[in-house]
Parts: sequence; structure tokens; C-alpha cells
Amino acid sequence: NGKIERIEAVVRNEAHRIIEECMLAANVCASDFLKGHEHPALYRIHEGPTPEKLEALRTFMGEFGFGVGGGDSPHAKDYGKLLEQFRGRPDEQLLQTVLLRSMQQAVYSPDNIGHFGLAYESYTHFTSPIRRYPDLLIHRAIKAVLHGEKYKAGDWQELGQHCSITERRADDATRDVEAWLKCYYMQDKIGEEFDGTVAGVTSFGLFVALDGVYVEGLLHVTELGNDYFNYDKARHEMAGERTGVRYRLGDRLRVKISRVDLETSKIDFVLAAPLAASGAVAEGEAKVVQGGRPSRPQVGRSVSDIAAPIATGRKPRPAVGKSPAGQKAGSHKVVSKKTTGKKTPTKSAPAKSAPTKSKSSRKKPASQARKSPRK
Repeated sequence: NGKIERIEAVVRNEAHRIIEECMLAANVCASDFLKGHEHPALYRIHEGPTPEKLEALRTFMGEFGFGVGGGDSPHAKDYGKLLEQFRGRPDEQLLQTVLLRSMQQAVYSPDNIGHFGLAYESYTHFTSPIRRYPDLLIHRAIKAVLHGEKYKAGDWQELGQHCSITERRADDATRDVEAWLKCYYMQDKIGEEFDGTVAGVTSFGLFVALDGVYVEGLLHVTELGNDYFNYDKARHEMAGERTGVRYRLGDRLRVKISRVDLETSKIDFVLAAPLAASGAVAEGEAKVVQGGRPSRPQVGRSVSDIAAPIATGRKPRPAVGKSPAGQKAGSHKVVSKKTTGKKTPTKSAPAKSAPTKSKSSRKKPASQARKSPRK
């Protein structure tokens, strides 16, 4: 009898931030302790951007007049300085999103190479042994050292790979459930219009995040207008060959919900109003000139420990200092309520042709795709 009443943003207050700082300090202390005693351990490592991602980032930022310092091996402080340069700009969210997407995922490994995002020379996970196996291994290792022994966990390299994989799998399961709940919530809103922001650009369309409801869906390329659209991965945009209309990451759109599929946990949009800045385009057939489908860009995922100082706008600090853990960007919770009496019938989708194969086989939206590094 329960129905979802609303989806709320998770608000972080000062108490949350204090706890985060304490947890980070505990993680750093545990890591330094095992490192100092030369005992094997699973470190939480985070490498800097790959040469390819760094080049793409410099190309994109160069269009806005910004440069990425640090040469071929930038430091977290270089990212922090860049963030400070475009703080307060109207396109700040766009630039920050592209900056964070240039980073790699954090993983578990016995090889301590440091943590780029947190600017720590040594970091591990220690604070949650009842729910994370790597934390339990760290507790066992510390206990062994305190007793003058050595904890033999087996192949630490293999353990690191296994824990990293199972972490991603758990994240995927969480996102799948959240995606279904969002579809369940939106199924009786077919035909309604919402304002939103382009949260991802792919060769097959735009992912749009709706204001206020924290739901994301696909605006397929065939809904963009009677034109040939070129997908530019480096610029995060699609441009019409004939009309010159451009759709870019961070653009504001008004869309209408055209389809909600509970089986696939996907939501489809159509344009409700043209972009005032780009000019109106007629609805109709469209195709993308560039072939292939890139991986779904990430958005709205936790920046957690990949770039906590960066995401919060605070300068990175040495490994011995503290740094905020960061909260999930766009994290939210589903609020349900019990209903009495008859169930309200849901609206059915207006008559239209069956969705094309490309729509049904699209990549997962940001709320489902595993892409963003986490702590």
C-alpha cells in the first residue's frame, strides 16, 4: 500500500563534516601505523589522471581560457587552484563536472602510491570493519602488530582486486534499486513538463537531470530536431550541421516525460520547449555523424575521496593533515508514505510509435552508471 511521497536531497550539516574529518584522521593514522611497521596492508589508492584524460581536460579548459598546472603529473593542489579560478562563474558547475570526470577511480591495493584526490601520501579504510572487508583486514593487521605478530591474509594483491570488484558490484546493485524506485515514482507523471540540466552528452542523446525531483532520463538524439548532429566528446556537446544548434553539458532544457519503463528502469524525455539561446529546431528525424557509443559519462556520483578537497573548494593538504571526505554529489533519499483506500491508477503513455532500438539499448544514466571514483 506504500507510495513514494517525494525524493529529497541529503543535506550535510556541520556535524556530518566533523565526523568526516575524524574518520579521515583515523584512516590516515591506521595507514601510517602499518606503513611505519612495514606490515602488509590494503591501501586505498587513487592515481592521478591518465595522459589521455589530462590532454582532453586541457583542451576543454583551454576553450574557457584556463590552464591546468603541474605539467604531465599535476597534483591535487593544481586542481584546487583551477577550481578557485572559476569559482562563482555562471558555468562553474559545468567546469567542475568536467574536472572531476578527468580523474580515475580509487581502488584497494597493497602497493601504496598515495591518494591523489585527498592529497594523502598514505591512506586506507579503517572506520567500518562491520560492513567493509578491507577495513576488517586493517583491524586484523593492526592487532597482529600490537601483539608482535604478522597477519597472514594470503595474497594481498588478489584481495585488493577482489574487494575493488565487489565494491563496484555493490554500488551497481544500489543504483539499480534507486533507478527502479525513481521510475516507480515517475510512472504517473507521463506527459508532465520539467525544467532540467544536461548532465551527460553521448553520441545517442542527452541525459537530463530534472530540477527538484532528482531524477534523470534520456533525451534521444532523434528528439533534438530535423538535423544531422555531430557528437564532440572533447567539448561535451552535440552540434547540428545545418542549423548550428548546440546542446552542451550544463545547458538548461525544458522536457516532457514521454515514457517510463519499470522493467528496464529507464525514463525517456522529449523537448517541451526549444533552447532560447540556441534557437528553435523542428522536431523530426536526426542522426549522429560520429559512429560508436562511448561509455556513459558520470555525474551525480560520489566525489568522496577522489577529490574531496577539490569538490568542496578547500585546498588539498599534506597527508598528515585533514581533508573533508565529501558527500555524494546529488545524493538523495526516497521518502515513502502509506496510503489507504483504493490505489490511484497510473497514467498510461500517450500513443506513439514504439521506441527505437537505440533508445532501449542505451547506456545507463548517471544515477546507474558506475563511473565516479569513490572513497
